[in-house]
Amino acid sequence: MNVLLIGSGGREHALAWKLAQSPLLSRLFAAPGNAGIAQCAEIVSLNVGRHDDVVGFCQAQAIDLVVVGPEAPLVDGLADDLQAAGFAVFGPSKAAAQLEGSKGFTKDLCARHNIPTAAYGRFQDADSAKAYIHDQGTPIVIKADGLAAGKGVTVATNMTAAEAANTACFDGAFGGAGAEVVIEAFLEGEEASFFALTDGKTVIPFGTAQDHKQVGDGDTGPNTGGMGAYSPAPVLDAAMCDQVMDEIVVPTVRAMAAEGMPFAGVLYAGLMMTETGPQLIEYNIRFGDPECQVLMMRLDDDLLPILHAVATGHLSDRQPSWKPETALTVVMAANGYPGSYDKGTSINGLKAASDVDDALVFHAGTALDGDQVVATGGRVLNICGSGDSAAQAQRTAYAAVDQVNWPDGFCRRDIGHRAVARESGEK
Repeated sequence: MNVLLIGSGGREHALAWKLAQSPLLSRLFAAPGNAGIAQCAEIVSLNVGRHDDVVGFCQAQAIDLVVVGPEAPLVDGLADDLQAAGFAVFGPSKAAAQLEGSKGFTKDLCARHNIPTAAYGRFQDADSAKAYIHDQGTPIVIKADGLAAGKGVTVATNMTAAEAANTACFDGAFGGAGAEVVIEAFLEGEEASFFALTDGKTVIPFGTAQDHKQVGDGDTGPNTGGMGAYSPAPVLDAAMCDQVMDEIVVPTVRAMAAEGMPFAGVLYAGLMMTETGPQLIEYNIRFGDPECQVLMMRLDDDLLPILHAVATGHLSDRQPSWKPETALTVVMAANGYPGSYDKGTSINGLKAASDVDDALVFHAGTALDGDQVVATGGRVLNICGSGDSAAQAQRTAYAAVDQVNWPDGFCRRDIGHRAVARESGEK
């Protein structure tokens, strides 16, 4: 099969790495790709915002499957235009992509179909939102309704922070994503990520993970797109996974079909494990980044036929097989992230990092300047390790991190701390 992969981050490098292992693969193209993806795919110059150009490329190269990594092209309707031209696409339609494109849409869907989630309100002006915040009190969660690269959520523990977050949204801190605001009740518990694949009818679980959203050690500082992750998530045992499927994921797929927006692709449920059971925080309509990296490390199946089955409506209820090891990834980011940061800084030591036993390096915001790898984004590298335990995977990942020579970058030094604590009996 000829495959076109859309995207340029660590998630897409992990997908490219896994797809390239398939005996069914003929050619793998990637647009726009990065320095790491270039090691396992043919990089092509395509403006993915120009859907006609993407369709034309797929026609010229006889593409059998398009895998869309990021959320923005899906929310923009890329899958619809490709499918209309006769191409199989892994990724939902524009209508179904509202599950991530609008938090208010998802909350309303949950309310109509009794899917467990936090109480909420939707607001299109700052004054009404502020009045609701004062009525509900703190702690409270303020979210920009639209896509904000994982940074449009504030968990406010006091009224000053809540008002500031509300004002920031309506003052344009997140562009058009903050034109509407969703305000939710604060949920107590442990957060985890659950993944499922569906062709709109059949639904199968596809792994669990936990990530670290805040920039600083000890889960401190502002939210980011994710500073690290590990899989599996210990808090999501087999019984809990069954409950999530029965109460949240399957009802969502059925609800979307019933409302004329069948969802096909990966459903990534951000969950809060509360005393009364799992509750949905939000949906993403693509693999997480950096959660995808650890899922791909653990997947013990050929990814290509699975994604093709989803895209063509032929997903069976066969469960994918997984390696028993824990996988863990540490994000290395440019100094200053998630604020302003320099681009074009040189990165060395990547081969030495990759040579660490049971370690892998996935590129995110990188490019080649001649033979030199340089940083082009905020989150730049995913340094990964696997092992028989979370503690071993953590040791391996940080041993590889220590081989990277990049003075202009940083990482958290405590990724996986919850899982490691559980293993040692601390939690």
